[in-house]
Amino acid sequence: MKISESDLIINPDGSIYHLNLLPGDIAETIITVGDPDRVGEVSKYFDQIEFKKGKREFVTHTGYVGKKRVTVLSTGIGTDNIDIVFNELDALVNVDFETREVKKSLTSLNIIRVGTSGAVQPDIPMGTILASSYSLGMDALMNYYVHQLSPDEQLLLDDVKTHFGQLKHINPYLTAADDGLLHTIGKDMIHGITITAPGFYAPQGRIVRAKNSVTDFIGLINSFQRNQHRITNLEMETAGIYALAKVLGHKALSINAILASRVKFEFSNEPNKIVEQAIKMVLERV
Repeated sequence: MKISESDLIINPDGSIYHLNLLPGDIAETIITVGDPDRVGEVSKYFDQIEFKKGKREFVTHTGYVGKKRVTVLSTGIGTDNIDIVFNELDALVNVDFETREVKKSLTSLNIIRVGTSGAVQPDIPMGTILASSYSLGMDALMNYYVHQLSPDEQLLLDDVKTHFGQLKHINPYLTAADDGLLHTIGKDMIHGITITAPGFYAPQGRIVRAKNSVTDFIGLINSFQRNQHRITNLEMETAGIYALAKVLGHKALSINAILASRVKFEFSNEPNKIVEQAIKMVLERV
């Protein structure tokens, strides 16, 4: 069945609408970062850069780490942007742009987010590089997709919903990391549940001038525990990445550079150094 021109928009030059990329421009291993300026901080370690492209907040560099072809791409902030990026990355490898039909043989991408985050547990210090074993979405993205859970994911989500029962206006969703990526790229790292918030201030428990509707949100978050599982950190993309990767048949892992302690009200005085450490660790393991 053909995909309509309004459902999948292709630019006159044959590139996908937002990312401005052609089929073949991306590698099967993709590193995502939020900040467009961070793309160059990753690709500077490539042994060879094949090309650079950019449109809006979406900057892409593809090249080689040794003999391995790797793409680094900026997503911008939030799961609304993840919706764009992941659907368009999937289309680039799994849709024939000439016929507008899904290919008979599908490609599964390995997608690794390298991003910043704040810890919600007192025993996780700033400077930690943390791998998200699960993602818990507090945003609304997956209300619009059919999202099947494994039995383990469903059990954990049921406990989460009980714990957060007072938040009547939120319908959380939960997805596990790809196990293979978690135990290769994420080896030796602290693992934990990462919460993805739909904003930076009140949705992450910050108080500036506007009054928050949820009191002690950080306390509510860090008091959750089920067996070995606990919530470790907060950010704004991981849940969308994990859930859409699963829906579309890709593998995903989120690596978090911990720049803040939300329980100690501290922020790192060397954030770039921590992010660079995370980038190097990922590139050594891809």
